[in-house]
Amino acid sequence: MSHSTYNKLWTTAQVQLHHLLAEERHLQALPPEASKRTFLQQLSNFYVLYVRIFRQLEEAYDQVVHAQKRRLIRDVLDGVMGRLLELKNAMTTGDASEFHYVDDIMQDLKLTPADVEIPVPRHFLGERVAELRERGAAERARQGRARAEFVRKVKSDEEAMQRRRGRSRAAEAGPRDCSALCIQRVWRGYLQRKRTRMERDSELVLLGMATPGPRDASSLPPSAAVAAAAANEARRRQRRDRNEAKYQEAVAAATQAIRDAELRHMKEEARDQIRQWIAECRDAAGALPDYPEEEEGGSAVIFAEDVPEHMLQELGSVAEPEAQPKAAKDDGGEELGFKMPPSKFLPSLEAAQKTFVAFWRNRERPDSPAQRHDAELVKEEKRKDVEEEARQEVDELMREELANLKLAMGVDAGGGKAKGKGKGKGKDKKGKKDKDLTPHRSVQSLYQELAEEGLLKQADAVKLRDYLGSFCYLGSTLQQTGVEPMPSAADVRQLITLNAVIPLGSQAVNEKALVAKAILLVGPTGVGKRMLVHAICQETGANLFDLSPLNLAGKYPGKSGLQMMLHMVFKVAKLMQPSVIWIGGAEKMFYKKVPKEEKDADPKRLKKDLPKFLKSVADDRVMVVGTARDPASADLKSLLKMYGKVFLLPRPDYASRHLLWRRYIEAAGGEVTKALSVGSLARLSDGYTPGQIAQMVRMVLTETRLQQLPARPLVAAEFAPSLAKVGPVTQNEEELKTWFDKTPQGKARSEAAADQDGIESAETTKGKK
Repeated sequence: MSHSTYNKLWTTAQVQLHHLLAEERHLQALPPEASKRTFLQQLSNFYVLYVRIFRQLEEAYDQVVHAQKRRLIRDVLDGVMGRLLELKNAMTTGDASEFHYVDDIMQDLKLTPADVEIPVPRHFLGERVAELRERGAAERARQGRARAEFVRKVKSDEEAMQRRRGRSRAAEAGPRDCSALCIQRVWRGYLQRKRTRMERDSELVLLGMATPGPRDASSLPPSAAVAAAAANEARRRQRRDRNEAKYQEAVAAATQAIRDAELRHMKEEARDQIRQWIAECRDAAGALPDYPEEEEGGSAVIFAEDVPEHMLQELGSVAEPEAQPKAAKDDGGEELGFKMPPSKFLPSLEAAQKTFVAFWRNRERPDSPAQRHDAELVKEEKRKDVEEEARQEVDELMREELANLKLAMGVDAGGGKAKGKGKGKGKDKKGKKDKDLTPHRSVQSLYQELAEEGLLKQADAVKLRDYLGSFCYLGSTLQQTGVEPMPSAADVRQLITLNAVIPLGSQAVNEKALVAKAILLVGPTGVGKRMLVHAICQETGANLFDLSPLNLAGKYPGKSGLQMMLHMVFKVAKLMQPSVIWIGGAEKMFYKKVPKEEKDADPKRLKKDLPKFLKSVADDRVMVVGTARDPASADLKSLLKMYGKVFLLPRPDYASRHLLWRRYIEAAGGEVTKALSVGSLARLSDGYTPGQIAQMVRMVLTETRLQQLPARPLVAAEFAPSLAKVGPVTQNEEELKTWFDKTPQGKARSEAAADQDGIESAETTKGKK
């Protein structure tokens, strides 16, 4: 597509955002909503509309080649992502559920499920290509060295074993025993060669020396039209990068030119204004003022519109604050009804909207072939930076000049400074830094040690879109009838995107949004907990640290060893963020009673220290993700104190199972023909997880069976024995639901459902009367 197409896409998103912000301001001005259902419906409407804008902005940011426009699009995109998280949190607080269904709104707006799917922004990885490529090359080099050392060791062991076998071979073995040994040797050799060949092929793919072969329909070459569109997008990204490089050169040149031409004049003008301010303060208050500290903004607060109160007091012009209108409150002092909580992202969105209207809406033709930066706008932006630079230099001089003036007039010049020092001491005492246990080691050496110890792992090549499943088309309809719908795989994908991928991928969102730093994924075996952890890392380019109790067995023993291990993990995670710390079998860390077979592994060794270290990365893009299949064996209070949010992952519904059977059969090399009733398999596999379905497909589609496919197509009856061998997880899932109902989230959800039932019954009774 052309420049004009993507500029129109951006403009359309900005216009829709303008109307949406106006609607939000109007809603904020209204009295609180009395009906909880109406309030939640308003939140859902805003949520869907923001998702549509988010999808448009994400595509525009990826394909617009104008460097300055992309910066504004990025600001709006970050604000929209943050607003989506705020709306999601408000919806969760309103109905005490992490899953929300918007199929009714989707039908009203004539949207498809793809239109309300939150995509993973491509710039999360696109802007870190060089960093990830360098990290991957270093990791492949390390694995290559380790592999070479392993091969040398195996080869020497084989040679030593052959020599021992030659000396100790039994001469009196009978012909039958010799035949058995020969057959065993040949068969074992065949199996080992097969395993070695598969490992070698996968290693070549990992090292980038081979490409994975096509295994299913999704990996087949795309059509000519799709390939042409992908090539055009790639060309636009290359042009975008070239324009960005030219823009950076122009910024450096403009900054230097402004420094040479205007910096001296800026300093002189700032000194004159500050001296005039000092004189006005002395005439108004009869004393010299205290110069604003740099932490307060320096001389910038003197000329700002919102002058701090203590500055106004020095000028003697403090006005009485105007009385603000108060909302209606009940006898207990609480506001009646429901209202949206304050937003940290709406001000930035409104500011970006004003910038778009002022600078870009009518600035140039959208189909201009050059699409280069605006030189005059660059000068305007950089002039502000040079003015700030001049202000800081002038502040140092004027602060010293004011101190000398106070000394000359016999005024104590140390009061303000002593006050500032007192504040600094208090800060140092409060914000005590943790001791660095590895001050003389580089991050690369720590990274290598953690990788060699198996604590830092490479994430599997899976994406969130690989978590297969369909959209829930009847969620709101079932809720209206009093039935709690089963969340679909699409709902799970959205949940992980909002609560893990976006906070890890966006620094702006992580700084402002209310995000849980530790989440727990609960579900039966095979439901996809581990896959989601690896998908989070792949979507954001995050490091994966494995602190599972079984993985830590025998590593870094003792209390000092544990402290050193956690220090290294969190130091590397913080310096090389984003990072994910995975704890598989999270319930083992909080066992009520440790099983005998696990006592030697000491699964509870992280219980006390891990929460303390987690507090040190509260403002960083570091997240702990735990996975558990038996949370009932853990102490509930301790477990929930560690994890801020708990997500219960459901088993797939009929539509998802239908999709899973088809995809897994094709991925294994099979073919879905008319002879194979996929619908029957989906119906028979109710209660089975995706992992179990994949296991059953592997049990049936052996190499021998794949060779017979041309003559004998697959039929559903062939999967019956595997369905009988692999048991469903229905009972385990019911136990997990019972456990979840005991958590604060589960209790709140039960209370919200009971309140909703009471409201509906009251409305029904009122209607009958």
